[in-house]
Formats: sequence, structure tokens, C-alpha cells
Amino acid sequence: MGGILDELNGDPHRPLARLRERAPVCWLPELGGWLVTGYAAATEVLLDPAAFTVDDPRFTTARVTGPSMLSLDGAEHARHRAPFAHGLRPTETAGRLGDFTRAEASRLVEAIKPAGAAELRRAFAGPLAAAVMAEALGLAAVGVTPAAVLDWYREIVTAVAGLTPSATAGQAAPVVSFGELAASLRAAIASGRAPLLSQAARGGALTGDEVVSNAAVALFGGIETTEGMICNALLYLGSQPGAFRVAAEDLDLVPGAVEESLRMEPAAAVVDRYATRDVTLAGAAIARRDLVRVSITAANRDPAAFANPDRFDPRRPDAGRHLAFARGPHFCIGAHLARLETVTAVVTLVSRLPGLRLDPEHPAQVSGLVFRKPADLRVRWEPR
Repeated sequence: MGGILDELNGDPHRPLARLRERAPVCWLPELGGWLVTGYAAATEVLLDPAAFTVDDPRFTTARVTGPSMLSLDGAEHARHRAPFAHGLRPTETAGRLGDFTRAEASRLVEAIKPAGAAELRRAFAGPLAAAVMAEALGLAAVGVTPAAVLDWYREIVTAVAGLTPSATAGQAAPVVSFGELAASLRAAIASGRAPLLSQAARGGALTGDEVVSNAAVALFGGIETTEGMICNALLYLGSQPGAFRVAAEDLDLVPGAVEESLRMEPAAAVVDRYATRDVTLAGAAIARRDLVRVSITAANRDPAAFANPDRFDPRRPDAGRHLAFARGPHFCIGAHLARLETVTAVVTLVSRLPGLRLDPEHPAQVSGLVFRKPADLRVRWEPR
């Protein structure tokens, strides 16, 4: 990494704004591809899988988990996605996981409450996301703990991050943690206590291996991005004077604050596509097979789409137009669940921890080129 990529890994908003002012689609030699920074161009890419696909050998996640809804397009993508999409609709999500999420958030907060201080990413956000995904996928029913889920997740992330996006790359070397996860997912299906997975396997809609691959990417997204969503929402809200107190007094403000934090600092900063043919996008001549990286971070702060885009406004009326969950056929399948978890997390913290505030002695900074969140998020409150 170097140059512009270093800037994008740290505080990317000014360099992204400079690139967007130059052109909404720019060739970056350091990236080896195109970077899309404009909202309109980003939306065009996300809505057109025929021209901009994920189905390419350079897509690294598929080399660890196998083909899934994340790495396929067209009819095969629809076949892989449909069974999971049905089980993760808003009504099913709220009915099956709402009470569990609230109870787990309360349990985690009560565990840290007497201390008066905590690092929330590891003590709260990560464990909550892991526990909810273990419950959603039926892993808890076969004795898998959130701690084990987090360990598997971290090893799989490391394996994916270590791959070079080579055009000729094949399947990666086996990852021990993925094998353990796959065995537990199969056990969950066999137990009859994993309705989401059982539905995906029912009637041969997906093979056993396909269910496992899709469950694995759901697990990855459900932990990585939800942990980031919770931390980023707390950081942005807590950076406003008195905002935690205001939110505690009017919990109806929390969903809007979460949407605005998603716009300001999406946990998944970029998504990659590959051009299937020569195409012109916002004046840029993109060649077949070129990498096209969409900067969700930049698109969400495009002044052509949002007024005063660098201002955090929890009452912004159009914050929900953000692209943090993408658009089109690859719109995040777990968006409803991630929102439920993040709103529940913020509500539980601000209402259960009096005097909640960011720790001024340990300022937090969001970082990351692809996935963005603070390395640590330290807070204090008045123990009672």
C-alpha cells in the first residue's frame, strides 16, 4: 500500500472529494483499476450486473468459501440468494431474532455496567454480532458459542485478506476454521433447529456445499459489517455534544442517527465489480475485464446527492438514500437484521448506561481501506 491508498486507509474523505471533483470515475494506477466516487455512477454500476459483474476469478472471498450469492450473477445468483432472502425478510427477522437481539444486548451491557468504562468493539459490538449470527444460522442450537464464531470469522478474514486478486487464481488452500464452520453448519441443518439453513436446503434448492458457502458469507457480513455499523454509529453520535443524553431522552431519534452514520461512514467502504465488456461510465472508457471499485464512502458524501454531505445530521430526511447496503441484485441480504442490531445496540447502551460518553483519553479513529471501523472504541459512564 502507498500514496493515495494510504490516504484512503486512514481518513479518506478529503482525497475522495478531490478525486470526485476531478471526475466521478478515475483510473488509479495504485489500485490497478477504476475508482467510482460519484453517487450517480456508483448507482449505475450497482444496478447493472450485466455490465459490471462480481463473477470473476479475482474475487477473493469465493476462493475460500466457494461460489455463493456474493460471487455470482444472473440466474445462479438468484438461485443461491432466494432461499436466504426469504428467511431474512423484515417480518421474519423481527419475529425470529428481535427478542433474542434485545436480550443479548441487555446481557452484554449488564456485564460491563459496574466497571464504568469499557472498550465497546470487543466487549459489546463484536460479541453481539457474533451471538446474533450464531442464533440466526442455528449454530447456537448445536452448542457453538459466539466466541468460537468470532475465532472462525477472524481466521477466515485473515485467509481472504492474504489472497492476491490474481486473474488466474483458483481455490485457496483449505482453511481449518472454514472446515470447522462447515461441519457445524451441517450439524445445525441435521438438527432440524436451523430454519434458515433448512429452508435453503429444502427440496434440493441448494446443495449442502452451496448452503454452507452462502451461510459462511452471511456470517462474514453479519459480523464484520454489523460490528462496524455499531461502532461507527456510536462514534459519530457520541462526537456530537450531548447527543447520547438526547438520544436516551428520545429513543425515536436513534434509527435516524443510525442511517446518518451509515451515510457518513459505511462499514463496507468499497465493493468490487469487473467489466464484462467495453463500456463508458460517466465519461470514462472502461475496458472489458477492468476492475471497477465503487467507493460507497465517496458516493455517500457526493454533494450532488446530499446537501452539506460532510455534516452529521441525525435528523437528515434523506439519509436513507445512502448506498451503505449497495443497490440492485446484490443489495445486502442482511440489511434488516443489521439495522435491528445496530438500533438495539445504541438504544440499550444510551438507556442503560447513565452519563455515557466517549473516553477523551482514548480518542477513536475509523480506519480501513475496505472495511472501516475504529480499532478501539473506549467509553465511560457513571456506574450506579
